[in-house]
Amino acid sequence: MKTTVAFFFGCRSVEHEVSIISAVQAMNSVNREKYDIIPVYVAKNGEMYSGEKLFDIANYKDIPALLKTAKKVNFESENGAVYMTSGGAFSKKKIPVDVAFPVVHGTNCEDGSIQGYFEFLGLPYVGCDVLSSAVGMDKVVFKDVLKRQGLAVLDCYTFYAREFALNQDEVCKKCIEKVGLPLIVKPVNLGSSVGISKVNTEDELYEALNLASSFADKILVEKAITSLREINCSVLGDSEECFASVCEEPFMNDEILSYEDKYLGGGKNKTGGSKGMASLSRKVPADLSEEESNYIRNFACDIFKALGCSGVVRIDFMIDKAENKIYANEINTIPGSLAFYLWEATGTPYTELLDKMISLAFKRDRARKDLTFTIDTNILSSVSLGGAKGSKGSKA
Repeated sequence: MKTTVAFFFGCRSVEHEVSIISAVQAMNSVNREKYDIIPVYVAKNGEMYSGEKLFDIANYKDIPALLKTAKKVNFESENGAVYMTSGGAFSKKKIPVDVAFPVVHGTNCEDGSIQGYFEFLGLPYVGCDVLSSAVGMDKVVFKDVLKRQGLAVLDCYTFYAREFALNQDEVCKKCIEKVGLPLIVKPVNLGSSVGISKVNTEDELYEALNLASSFADKILVEKAITSLREINCSVLGDSEECFASVCEEPFMNDEILSYEDKYLGGGKNKTGGSKGMASLSRKVPADLSEEESNYIRNFACDIFKALGCSGVVRIDFMIDKAENKIYANEINTIPGSLAFYLWEATGTPYTELLDKMISLAFKRDRARKDLTFTIDTNILSSVSLGGAKGSKGSKA
């Protein structure tokens, strides 16, 4: 009997389109002899749809037309099982779902939101849990967690967008005083390089802060490494055991790796769409010594364990060539294209990688079923709230 896997993608995020690319790649790579696949497209308004045409990336060129061919769906739990439902009260159809596979990027989904939804339903799901997803999305909290573990990150200055809106000159002055030029401005909780700018002059700083403030309510400013080399590494596993992939070195067209560098590199896949992160210009494996490669791979596993991750993540590192230091930059708890290109270079085909991720989801679910989340008590039998007076009318 096959396992039914619901792939969730899209969502209310600035990385909505990137999520579609990643999900379609994944769904078309799953072992269909072992799994039945249900596509669940989450529109930008939060409504969920399913249908056969959601498997083909070419159909997303006209999403309104595509959704007219799909069915609006929802999910409900009943007697310990979870079902995808569609139709009205008198024509409701229910399809049992065994596990959720979120392939979502960015806020309102990758940040623990959709994981919380699965927890509420009682549906096993692939990847990081609520806490590790939330920590991974917030760049400041991520840095704080790593610092407590003695893992190297750049110091930063953070503030809220409202502070900048109320007193731009003062915030800009503090950025330069605390960090110095050149510097990098980042929205705290976005991925895919959205809203990120390198700043070399004070005039550029105002523009960069305005841009970041349009995407997030909290902004991070950190030192720009002028002799920078970026290295990425993926990790697969859970809290008990994890493994690091080979390292890659991405190449950029500007001083920072942009959204366009990552996703609009011109690569095509068999269904006519972008390859997503797989189309990025890169060297795999990266040109590193064995000592450097092992150091970064071990560093990546330390980060994975520090956050309590599960499934597959990609961690981005920065090498300061002038000081010969390596810093953790950020973690992608649901990486673009699920970092399959790194695992294929490591010797794990994409289909096998997806199978391992699903297995890890069931492993975590089995472990959680051994935990106690509720207790039976008789406390309500002796509670009186004093009628219409409410709690103020009751006596101890």
